[in-house]
Amino acid sequence: MQKILSLIALVVIAFAVQAQELRVDVTINAPKNQTADPQLYSTLETALEEFLNETRWTEDLYKENERIEITMQINIQEELSATSFNAEMFIQAVRPIYGSRHSTALLEHADQDFTFSYTPFQPLQFTENSFNSNLTSFMAFYVYVILGLDYDSFELEAGTPYFQIAQDIINTVPNGTSKGWSPIDGVRNRYWIVESILSPRAGNYRKAIYEYHRLGLDLMSDQLQVARQNISGAIQKLKTFNQDYVNAMSVQLFANAKRDEIVEIFTGAPSNEKRSVHSVMVRLDPANASKYTKIRR
Repeated sequence: MQKILSLIALVVIAFAVQAQELRVDVTINAPKNQTADPQLYSTLETALEEFLNETRWTEDLYKENERIEITMQINIQEELSATSFNAEMFIQAVRPIYGSRHSTALLEHADQDFTFSYTPFQPLQFTENSFNSNLTSFMAFYVYVILGLDYDSFELEAGTPYFQIAQDIINTVPNGTSKGWSPIDGVRNRYWIVESILSPRAGNYRKAIYEYHRLGLDLMSDQLQVARQNISGAIQKLKTFNQDYVNAMSVQLFANAKRDEIVEIFTGAPSNEKRSVHSVMVRLDPANASKYTKIRR
């Protein structure tokens, strides 16, 4: 009997390890002149990590080495009350590169319109088709965007169901709840992230994400030249997408995540590949054009 119970326990543990998609680390930086209880921020860090790491976000099973690594840095900008805050969040998500010990960034983004309320030890709840709080909707939105990018990076447009859930989250947020959810809140917010990915004009963007990762990075360990050519082709597709959808936010998200990686990949490439990639990236990411000069050397 003891052996049977031990075996059951091992199966349960193994399933639990495989079931979780994310490994999230949350850091909250409080303002210098804070009035809220300092313990609140520590409690919130723990609550967010438990919410993000223990929620089952998909129906798929992830192995331990397949989990998406996410770091979130939340900087409290203003304490509106003892339990309400204005903040900005810096988020980075990385996935492993097949056949190597390296990883690649799926998302590196700063969201400066993060308003939320939190009472210590309150349960954090999220329901796909209803609004519980701006805090959990905000977190779930980025989880599903990251999952969408991850799935797209392994199979063409496989992330669509997760981007659609992110879009559904936007639609459940009541008007006036917080900035960043509406198209009238500006042109660089949560609404435009998903719109620029699910848009009928985004076919070349979605192809680029797949080809850059699955046919590019994941082949680099044993087919370097082929992989680099495929990455170059993916960047050319981004050029076409950028012409079809000018100033798409998804292009800037790609550049933010891949800028340094692209420079590293093509610094030692043949001259024709260097010129082509350099020419496209300075157009896609003009504010950081100087960073691509290393490619041309």
